[in-house]
Amino acid sequence: MQQIGFLLYPGFQIMSLAAVSAFEFTNVELEEKVYEVRYLSEHGGPIANSLGMVMETEPFGDPAALDTLIVAGAPGIRLPNAAETDFVRAALPATRRLASICTGAFFLAEAGILDGRRATTHWYVSRELQSRYPKIKIEEDRIFIIDGSVWTSAGMTAGIDLALAMIEKDHGIEVARAVARMLVVYHRRSGGQSQFSALLELEPKSDRIQKALDFARGNLKSQLSVEELAEAAHLSPRQFSRAFRAETGQSPAKAVENLRLEAARLMMEQSRHPIDVVADETGFADRERMRRAFLRAFGQPPQAIRRNAQQELQR
Repeated sequence: MQQIGFLLYPGFQIMSLAAVSAFEFTNVELEEKVYEVRYLSEHGGPIANSLGMVMETEPFGDPAALDTLIVAGAPGIRLPNAAETDFVRAALPATRRLASICTGAFFLAEAGILDGRRATTHWYVSRELQSRYPKIKIEEDRIFIIDGSVWTSAGMTAGIDLALAMIEKDHGIEVARAVARMLVVYHRRSGGQSQFSALLELEPKSDRIQKALDFARGNLKSQLSVEELAEAAHLSPRQFSRAFRAETGQSPAKAVENLRLEAARLMMEQSRHPIDVVADETGFADRERMRRAFLRAFGQPPQAIRRNAQQELQR
């Protein structure tokens, strides 16, 4: 049975513990207790999270008793004290995996563990992490990153993706998929996937523009002309174009391209479909047009995106 330790401290963010459910339901799926979760703090005893809810914890002890240590995040930047730093540093050679969720990356950074490594954290504090610890190779737009035995994830729900990736490594993709279904989440976003969503970045203010975007996302193979989108929004083409730019700051054509890029990148990362098929399914019409769009947006062609995703899974 693998011991999963969660390092907690006063004011930790409770969303970090969402990852615990992934380990819990792995036990349910396998009908065997393959994971035991332990909650650790410097002195043990009750620890209140950022909402004031109290968790009972045990003192640190010997990190070698753990298979995996995961450091919880906080609502803001919280640096570890000397005892926490020493425990995290000692856990690197003693455990099979050392991980952080969200701003927990600052604990690993303070212990020097991330020096020379690729790492990520919540996008909101990624530049602060890079500024404080310039030896880290920050990739601020990643869901999670595996560099050797060190795992770091983005903020909030990305901890679930991190846990599902660990479960996939330990017990295979089918078990991880079954657990994801139990959690009613998408089966593990790939580590290379962006923390941002094209729809979230647009943030339309009216239901009409949102309807047009929903229509576009569901019909990427179509031409998606301004006339089609305007009809979905129940506006004239002229009214629609004016309202769309006013609410999103983008032209309809640019927004559609971003939606296509997001869908195409996801297909490249998580499927084995040929590039021609991906281009057709996402409305790029041909692979060359998609390649140019990828180079503009990501600085890499589709093949490189797929290769990076596959290498991430093999780490």
